[in-house]
Amino acid sequence: MQYQTSTSRPQLSLFDGVIAQSLAPFGNLKPRNKPEQDKEYLSELSLSGSSEHCHLLLAPILRELGDAADSRWLTLIAPPAFLSQNWLRKCGLNRERIILLQPRDAEGAMELACKALASGCSHTVVSWFDQLDGATRSKLCAAASLGAAQSLNIRLGC
Repeated sequence: MQYQTSTSRPQLSLFDGVIAQSLAPFGNLKPRNKPEQDKEYLSELSLSGSSEHCHLLLAPILRELGDAADSRWLTLIAPPAFLSQNWLRKCGLNRERIILLQPRDAEGAMELACKALASGCSHTVVSWFDQLDGATRSKLCAAASLGAAQSLNIRLGC
């Protein structure tokens, strides 16, 4: 099959017509200003399955946080019993950049997390609260904002 082109009218390329008319098809568009999005200060991670699998998944996450370029601490508030100095050593985590804090009770864990976040001494504060209601979220976000830190809550369903 052969195609014939008409020689009487030359075919213009797609933009030749626009250029010939001195119109810039996208020249009048103004760049959009991105709305200033609120920085997310609180993240949650839920791990479920066998405890061995949860431990295997948790180790690289904490290792990445512990090796962050930020010179501040990675602070762990009320970590589960398996997460000890010995476990950190076995997993190859930099224990010199990690602080483990054990509160006296559940309410103390929340208070301790907020103090650690607001102090600005930690780049990330990891907590293990089962559920976070709106008020708790607000407190953690406000404290994290104050200390320019991240709050990470991990729920283990192991």
